[in-house]
Amino acid sequence: MVTEAELNELRQRKLAEIQQQAMQQEQQVAAIESQINILLSRLLSPEAKARLTNIKLVNPEKYAQVVQLLAYLAQSGQLKDKVSDEELKALLQKMSGEKRETKIKRI
Repeated sequence: MVTEAELNELRQRKLAEIQQQAMQQEQQVAAIESQINILLSRLLSPEAKARLTNIKLVNPEKYAQVVQLLAYLAQSGQLKDKVSDEELKALLQKMSGEKRETKIKRI
């Protein structure tokens, strides 16, 4: 039969194990984010990086898609220079599929 003290000890061990796993996961996420930031610093102009940071705050899914696309373009050798803010805006517009057209109707 398990005593109350042994049961509490088991709970404490399990809790410590779970906390350690959570810390390791947080460290892994931080390391990945650091690598992404280094990659983006190499690929983007400061203005484009600032724009992408703003997108991350507003729309994390879109941010992740853009980062994946930029990483793919860099790995495939399609990026020769740093991506400017204008180029990033064009890329974002292509990704969203939005066409901003102004139509003027004559009366």
